[in-house]
Amino acid sequence: MRRTPALILGGGPAGASTAIRLAQAGLPHLLIERSRETGDALCGGFLSWRTLESLVSLGIEPEALGPARVHTVRLFAGAAMVEAPLPRAAHGVSRRHLDTLLLARAAAAGAAIERGVTVRETTGNSARLHDGTVIEADALFLASGKHDVRGLARPESARGNDPTLGLRVRLGPSPTLDRLIGSAIELHLFERGYAGIVRQEDGTANLCMAVHRSRLAEAGTPDTLLDMLAAEMPHLAERLAWRVAGQVDAVANVPYGWRARQGTAGLFRLGDQAGVIPSLAGEGMGIAIASGIRAADCYAAGGAQASTRYQHRLARDLAWPIGLAGLVRDAAERPRIARALLPLAQHTPFLIEIIARATRIGYVRP
Repeated sequence: MRRTPALILGGGPAGASTAIRLAQAGLPHLLIERSRETGDALCGGFLSWRTLESLVSLGIEPEALGPARVHTVRLFAGAAMVEAPLPRAAHGVSRRHLDTLLLARAAAAGAAIERGVTVRETTGNSARLHDGTVIEADALFLASGKHDVRGLARPESARGNDPTLGLRVRLGPSPTLDRLIGSAIELHLFERGYAGIVRQEDGTANLCMAVHRSRLAEAGTPDTLLDMLAAEMPHLAERLAWRVAGQVDAVANVPYGWRARQGTAGLFRLGDQAGVIPSLAGEGMGIAIASGIRAADCYAAGGAQASTRYQHRLARDLAWPIGLAGLVRDAAERPRIARALLPLAQHTPFLIEIIARATRIGYVRP
């Protein structure tokens, strides 16, 4: 049996942010990550201006993220399109690049990191690993992203009767694609789903889609669904012409709208394990990083017993962004409503800016 005062489960943006903050405070901890090498997790790849502020507080400047700056949001519904400026500049980045930067920053700050370590289950504030080793901790920071850990899994009811799946394909690189997308983040709306597209630091574009299981079941396969959507949506078809056929990443049963409303002594839920905002808001990584900073700061100020206060406060702060994003998602996934609202957005683009601002979350001091 091993013991550590603070145990962080997961080395993605939430876990790495926690480790950086704890290391900067000189607090002993251990971060364990199941992957030996940094991969490219399924993710929209959009960092809002609020998230950039959080990263700066961790010592990562926007210039380190690469050249894919984002200045506008572009909405498509069928053949219709509307564009509006973002309140402030944002960024497109791959998870491989972001996670590499964050973990390197954590290591440089003195974080204790072990990779290639899989957690089989948790009991209280202890974790049993793949080799049978048990690690006990005073405080457990759950940063496993979309993947649940046995013993702390989110409720099945959060997934709903027609759960959402995440799909991701790579586009390009191509000068034509660069001209099509430019410095925008795009949202392509369709029945029972939507696709977001943003350029990344390596010249490719990331297409990340949220689609209800029923819609995918009707198509049969992800590639068939993409072909059907291309036939329905001319603007999306232009982008999909640059995809690599057959290379589709997927994650099942994403519980959009769920929040951890109750705190547990010694347990800090982070990122998607604390609240899952619909991906069209582009704030999933923002919540992950901000929650990691908040949790570490609360722990530094009040120890393991501060977890309940942290969780209640985070749940309160997430209520409006997640709720508003859910309402927008409900409209976006209904073509008739989306097409009717697009002209309104075109004539009053400040509404898009208001929604963009209202669905952000940043870090705060405890």
